[in-house]
Amino acid sequence: MPPTVVVVGLGPAGPELFTTATVEALASIPHRYVRTTRHPAAVAVPDAISFDRIYESAVTLDEVYAGIVDALAEAATEHGTVLYAVPGSPLVAERTVELLRADERVDVRLVPALSFLDLAWAALGVDPVAEGVRVVDGRRFGIESAGERGPLLVAQCDSREVLSDIKLTADDLGAVTVLQRLGLADESVTSVAWADLDKEVDPDHLTSIYLPASAPPVAREVARFDELVHTLRERCPWDREQTHRTLTRHLLEETYEVLEAIEALDVEAGEGFEHLEEELGDLLFQVVFHATLAAEEGHFTLADVARGIHDKLVHRHPHVFAGVEADTPAQVVSNWEQIKQAEKGRASLMDGIGDGLPSLLYAHKIQRKAASVGLDPRIDEDGVGGELFALVDRCRRAQVDPEAALRATAARFRDRFQAAEAQAAERGVEITEVWTG
Repeated sequence: MPPTVVVVGLGPAGPELFTTATVEALASIPHRYVRTTRHPAAVAVPDAISFDRIYESAVTLDEVYAGIVDALAEAATEHGTVLYAVPGSPLVAERTVELLRADERVDVRLVPALSFLDLAWAALGVDPVAEGVRVVDGRRFGIESAGERGPLLVAQCDSREVLSDIKLTADDLGAVTVLQRLGLADESVTSVAWADLDKEVDPDHLTSIYLPASAPPVAREVARFDELVHTLRERCPWDREQTHRTLTRHLLEETYEVLEAIEALDVEAGEGFEHLEEELGDLLFQVVFHATLAAEEGHFTLADVARGIHDKLVHRHPHVFAGVEADTPAQVVSNWEQIKQAEKGRASLMDGIGDGLPSLLYAHKIQRKAASVGLDPRIDEDGVGGELFALVDRCRRAQVDPEAALRATAARFRDRFQAAEAQAAERGVEITEVWTG
């Protein structure tokens, strides 16, 4: 028989809420361990070894959980069967149990019990199925609640820091319900104003909050992605070495790959969009990476970037948000340029155009600036430069991006050339013999 860990739940409060199955397991298994003694029912597990020492010595919670699993696996290998007692029910917010079940060194047998959720629904008078309540971890509120509109039961709100992070992550939700020490003599269920959540509440490891409605500002997937980039910075040697400057080449490459994906789109056939989605993801990675670096340096965060562009776009679209008249795209562009010039305190509309831009794009931006104030950018200039400038103006009037148009044409020429190369190689002739104009 393989080494076995029998996991029992101690319930949400005192020993009076033990199940019969838990009592029987405690009586029949002599080698007993408890995750923590910081639980009202832990005193009912005599001679148990606590893992509180691991909590005190480890730096992160991941290290705590891994240390507990290793200790239990070793104990089960030595004794054959051991008992592991956890607060509440084994499958509710118990990361160590998740890790144990995935560990090939031991078999795991679960003894279910009441969880704090059962007492929470009773205290709130809420049917979680009918209301569609979702349970999230207070320490991961920004990630797990992103995109959710509630209701939410937020567990493990065990410090003022956690409550403060929750408050800052979401918009003001008015009054919320705080549940503490459910099932015990000093049980508390109170209503607290959102602004006072981290001021009036004295949290402990038996504190949860109930949010009838929630609208956190960051979508779930973006929040998860932001967390992933932070993890890569911590754990990946390559990502750890990058700086804003070392990433510039990658940012440029990803930008051009997005452009290539756009040029390859077949809108009518609905083809190429999966590739564009992938390339936009690669480009987004660069944006989030730079924001992560800046956050580490204390300059700004991804939320600051999103907030900044949001506010700037609102300010530069007065025809949408402030009742300003702008019925044509040309009027929108004109308003945009004037607002931008005032924002930046620039003396000239031409200020701020990057000298390092590709020449076609540089000419296109200059002409757009001039046209925004009603000036015809046509010029009488001899030579190839003048002809190119006039051609860019022709593209602008036709609402064609000259950079993209030239790139697309060059790509078509490349494809035709490669096809001719292959045909010439197959026939054993020079490429000029199969080339068609």
